[in-house]
Amino acid sequence: MMPELNILMTTSSTLSDWMKQSQAHIEAALTDFLPSPQQTPTHLHEAMRYAVLDGGKRVRPLLVYAAGQLFDADYAELTRAACALEMIHAYSLVHDDMPCMDDDALRRGKPTVHVKFGEATALLVGDALQAQAFLILAQGKTAPARQLEMLRILAHSSGSLGMCGGQAIDLASVGCNLSRDQLEQMHQLKTGALLRASVLLGALCGQELNEIDQAALHRYSHSIGLAFQVVDDILDATSDSASLGKTAGKDAANNKPTYVSILGLAASQTLAENLRIEAHNALHSFTATMQNSRTQRLSQLADFIVQRSA
Repeated sequence: MMPELNILMTTSSTLSDWMKQSQAHIEAALTDFLPSPQQTPTHLHEAMRYAVLDGGKRVRPLLVYAAGQLFDADYAELTRAACALEMIHAYSLVHDDMPCMDDDALRRGKPTVHVKFGEATALLVGDALQAQAFLILAQGKTAPARQLEMLRILAHSSGSLGMCGGQAIDLASVGCNLSRDQLEQMHQLKTGALLRASVLLGALCGQELNEIDQAALHRYSHSIGLAFQVVDDILDATSDSASLGKTAGKDAANNKPTYVSILGLAASQTLAENLRIEAHNALHSFTATMQNSRTQRLSQLADFIVQRSA
């Protein structure tokens, strides 16, 4: 059974409790939105559920909920948008792990989809999850103009000018000496675009955004999107596979440019902290006109993204 709405939207619980409750709600919703493993083609549907369920921090859905609190968004619509984003993210991981990309055998502490189900099925899992994400979002009850804008944002952020484009740059950059600006551009597409979409879709579930709101949310999401990748690079260099749930040290082994390889570990840690502060500052325009509690979860998630250990 899904947790009650009033529990999940409250600002009085700790971040840890709120995250656990929200993650449980998302898990239940994803279970409902994914095709049944008893439905033909059963093998594909089983693999889709394997790729999505029972794993991950659900950062993108959490950002959807947190942004939705700013504008009193409808919770059912937030959940729909959150599930669509998580399916896009899951599909990207399935494809990213395949032999033609990063060739990884471990994801979220278990065998990757192509290892467990085969490469052909893994390819189809990614394709099907992408289609399922747009189907879910298109069936929402948000005002038509905003729903169309949400579909546009999701398509843009996951396409060649967003996540896929960033992955293409990443693959082409192996063994290259990128500048810091080039590395930032790559990660603002590969990682940042979908995080930014999470914030914007959450807000749009509540209301149309004016230019001031859009600018503030873009500044916030730009900061956390970059911070997320900086911290990923730090953890890849300093943590172990058991803690990360994926193969540690692969960036260095594959001669990939990272913030740690370009800036060094200490400077990367300083950059992550500065980005956390920038994310907080971006929310000031909201706290001037709203109760501080409305931005609480976005602020806390910025802290979590930078201070996480996995």
